[in-house]
Amino acid sequence: MTTIAQRLKNIHKQIREAELAGNRQPGEVILLAVSKTKPAEDIAAAYQAGQRHFGENYLQEALKKQQELGVYAITWHFIGPIQSNKTKALAAHFDWVHSVDSFKIAQRLSDQRPLYLPPLNICLQINVSDEPSKSGISLAELPLLYEQIAMLPNLKLRGVMAIPAPHQEFEQQRLSYKVLYEAVTKLKKHELDTYSFGMSGDLKAAITEGSTIVRIGTALFGERV
Repeated sequence: MTTIAQRLKNIHKQIREAELAGNRQPGEVILLAVSKTKPAEDIAAAYQAGQRHFGENYLQEALKKQQELGVYAITWHFIGPIQSNKTKALAAHFDWVHSVDSFKIAQRLSDQRPLYLPPLNICLQINVSDEPSKSGISLAELPLLYEQIAMLPNLKLRGVMAIPAPHQEFEQQRLSYKVLYEAVTKLKKHELDTYSFGMSGDLKAAITEGSTIVRIGTALFGERV
């Protein structure tokens, strides 16, 4: 039976190979382990094997795990949809929030970030394929929201997050990410350094087109039950 440690090693090998193929610097891409619906023991096993960044989609589930795993120096990322009544807890208990898609949500996160904590790292979620079923802003909305959020005092706007429509062909996978990367680099006073995109099925394409954080769940923890 393949262990979490073995899977983690295999995923890092894939990332290194994709970095090499995409002319990226070794170690430039961070693996974000998507641990939603997985027990705290699995997260602990991954941590003990060297994993430090974990992504959760559901607030209450994540808060429970954070209590159980308090002895570990985990960097917690929230990657799920955000409701207004959840922002206070998100602001207090996470290091990163990837799924910001409105000024209202960003302002609440800034206002509710405890002053004893460093600014909250955030990414703007982009609906790069304009799919009605997905959250996120359009590329056309990005420049204005970028300017608005960059002024908020208790947030550090790091970059963008996207989940494009799935494609089997490598070049099609690359295209969505290429369009997004180019749109971000055109922003006025561009200071963003984070591109949160790429999963198991399109990891190589995402890294080729600039990803700095890839989100992997099932390939690390196994199928959800």
